[in-house]
Amino acid sequence: MPHRHDHNIWHHIEQAEAFKLLDVDPQRGLSADEVRKRQSEFGLNKLTPRKRRSELVRFLLQFHAPLVYILLAATGVTVYLGEWVDAGVIFGVVLINAIIGYIQEAKAEHSIEALAKSVTTPATVRRDGHKTQVPSVELVPGDIVLLQSGDKVPADVRLFHVKSLQVDESMLTGESVAVEKHSEPLRHETVLADRRNQGFAGTLVTYGQAEGVVWSTGDATEMGRVARLIHEVVSLDTPLTRKIDQFSKLLLVVILALAALTFAVGLMRGQPAVEVFVAAVALAVGAIPEGLPAAVTITLAVGVTRMARRRAIIRNLPAVETLGSTTVICSDKTGTLTENQMTVRQVYAGGTIIHISGSGYEPRGELTGEGDGATLDKNIALRECLLAGLLCNDSQLARDGQHYVAQGDPTEVALIVAAEKAGLTGAHEGRQQPRLDVIPFESQHQYMATLHRHRGGKHHVIYKKGAVERLLERCTTMLDAAGGECPIDRATIKAVADDMAAHGLRVLGFAKRHAPGDQKQIEHAHVEQGLTFVGLQAMIDPPRAEAIKAVKDCQEAGIVVKMITGDHLLTAKAVAKQLGLHASNENDGELIAVPGHELKGMSDEQLADTAVKAAVFARVSPEEKLRLVRALQSRGHVVAMTGDGVNDAPALKQADIGVAMGITGTDVAKGAADMILTDDNFASIEAAVEEGRGVYDNLTKFIIWTLPTNIGEATVLLTAIITGFTLPALPVQLLWVNMMTAIFLGTALVFEPKEADIMQRPPRDPKTPILTFPLFMRTGLVTLVILIGAFGLFVYEQNAGASDEQARTVVINTIVMVECFYLLNCRSLTHSVWHVGVLSNLWVLGGVVLMLAAQLAFTYVPVMNRMFHTEPISAASWLRIVLVGAAAGLIVGFEKWVRFSAGRRRGSGAS
Repeated sequence: MPHRHDHNIWHHIEQAEAFKLLDVDPQRGLSADEVRKRQSEFGLNKLTPRKRRSELVRFLLQFHAPLVYILLAATGVTVYLGEWVDAGVIFGVVLINAIIGYIQEAKAEHSIEALAKSVTTPATVRRDGHKTQVPSVELVPGDIVLLQSGDKVPADVRLFHVKSLQVDESMLTGESVAVEKHSEPLRHETVLADRRNQGFAGTLVTYGQAEGVVWSTGDATEMGRVARLIHEVVSLDTPLTRKIDQFSKLLLVVILALAALTFAVGLMRGQPAVEVFVAAVALAVGAIPEGLPAAVTITLAVGVTRMARRRAIIRNLPAVETLGSTTVICSDKTGTLTENQMTVRQVYAGGTIIHISGSGYEPRGELTGEGDGATLDKNIALRECLLAGLLCNDSQLARDGQHYVAQGDPTEVALIVAAEKAGLTGAHEGRQQPRLDVIPFESQHQYMATLHRHRGGKHHVIYKKGAVERLLERCTTMLDAAGGECPIDRATIKAVADDMAAHGLRVLGFAKRHAPGDQKQIEHAHVEQGLTFVGLQAMIDPPRAEAIKAVKDCQEAGIVVKMITGDHLLTAKAVAKQLGLHASNENDGELIAVPGHELKGMSDEQLADTAVKAAVFARVSPEEKLRLVRALQSRGHVVAMTGDGVNDAPALKQADIGVAMGITGTDVAKGAADMILTDDNFASIEAAVEEGRGVYDNLTKFIIWTLPTNIGEATVLLTAIITGFTLPALPVQLLWVNMMTAIFLGTALVFEPKEADIMQRPPRDPKTPILTFPLFMRTGLVTLVILIGAFGLFVYEQNAGASDEQARTVVINTIVMVECFYLLNCRSLTHSVWHVGVLSNLWVLGGVVLMLAAQLAFTYVPVMNRMFHTEPISAASWLRIVLVGAAAGLIVGFEKWVRFSAGRRRGSGAS
């Protein structure tokens, strides 16, 4: 006998065996004593909250990063030197970054709490032979639960006594349409999404009634299994944080090595130890990019603001840049790529296929077909088919401001919209043929039927809709275009229906028959035979028009888009074709679609190969979604994953960037995600990717701009030590340069507009360092200019009789002037400042003006002279300083022109 804790038996065994395993009488339920006994054994029916680090530990961990170590060291150095203001500024930057990181992390840890709330609900049970209501947390295995429309399923249950039950399981399985349930045993290999005899905790009953016996509670439910998957996911660093971390570690090693070299060389030259130590400290302070953390935070914050304007809310700052690194977007289908509004696309009536344009619930569209087949007065069968869908219907189409919304089953609303597009309205036709009786849809019968008073008054009419195969068995004739009855051609009708289904359309059949004029009620016997087939209607949840364009733009930008959905394979494949999806270039544009059950038996290596090649994955479980994301990451991809349901949460957390739906998304999905779309639209993801690329561009520009300054300052000091010269700059002076230029000049790059070709570039290789070889060479070039210019002017000024203070003032102003001219070149890494537009970023011009004003105060204001050990310099000195700065700008501009021109020549030659 199977064990009752085995999750894979309950859909397979008979009801009687389930009751036996759970030791319960379904007519009486459990006794109060037995409930208490089982609660002590199984615990409460709730998810166990995850153990979390203490708030203090989480805060202290924000300081655990190489770049922060460097800044803390800089704070210690400045404290040692007695520069308390500078120490306070540097530590303030560290503290602000730690606070921001702490707050963001706290927000990101709410997914399990949201998950627990989603399954806490009242439950109606049968205990001691009486019907009663208890909190869902008190349920135990063996409880008999009574379900009806509007209830949340309170635990995992095996269903019995099912009556027309439909359950919305989209939050767990991704299935876009409510699932019809029954109580019959299923094959053992039936996947989760197809287990029609089970109800799962947290899902919603949309129609009908049922009773079920609880077989799993709390952490043992399918919802609990999803929670465990979320727990097991290790939060990944983003490409930006990984690169900044690598860059910081490298910088830390270089700074310490240079400081040690400086100290060793000074001692070898016989210089006093204290003097050499000050030189080593000055070199370390000069080489530390104090403004980098602030620049990273500000750049990401600006990116957050820009994305919010484009309907994408960022929960974790680094996620802004991660989007710009994305190489693969794994998107849910329903509501993200599609309208989430069922739409009738084709009607077969009178021997003709009629196409219906328009999408969603707005009743605007045209009917087109061969000859007169699409006109109601010429094709009576078409009219009757649409009329059957309109009248044999329990739903309504309502208007909410400028939008139309479904009230009832989305499939039935689609039938209403199709009829209204043809000019038929429910209000008018309902008055002409008022309903007298109805047979509601029941899953075991697979149809619905209604009895109407015919407008002629001589007889009544019965309309029936349902599954095509079951309907055809009961039809003896079919309606032709002229409205006459002829022998039914079942083979042709079935072939048309199969072709529609093969294109991913959901197909319903429609029939009618006359009833006596005195008939007041309708029974199943009235629709079991003698029906006249009137037509087929085929529908689908259509792709969003803007999503089609967004997918195209992403693919042109080198980003692969994959659809991972809980829907059926044919439906998913049909939507994917309309979206223009394809996977990698190696497929030659071929669309490869894989059903979820094929993924289960694959090894990790096989799954990785399939994940790269396929574009569509259908009927995928939460575990397989998670495996797919990991498989893509194992091949070096930066993965963005979208989702809205509880089933998506583990994959959202595992992905480099998790994207949740703001409208339809569950709290669990939002809690696990890095970004939330306020309009649930894939096009907003594409817009966010564009903004993310802009953020990375601007961060790169800042780093490329600031690095030569820090390295240049270090090499100037090292050269002075090696050659035996007096220090060309003091630590406090270098702190001034680093902090003030970062504030006035570097920050301006944060607001640099996106370059026009940003979405025509391929995604960045995640393995590519921030400093590519061309940018490394440019950094070296500017460093060399600073070394020659600043050190050269220092020697010149000393030889001309200037004091050490004046010579150092010249050095600092030279470094700042080079940074000002170089800043203009850093506005684009490939184009000239004239190409991007001199006035396109007024922040840069304003920053340069403010920086020059600060340098005049640094040079001529007595208080500043005393604080920073500076002295006024002559106009001739300023002329030489400006010439060095201008030379730096011209040299870098020429280097870019040469490199860009060579690249264009190679590109034209290749083309």
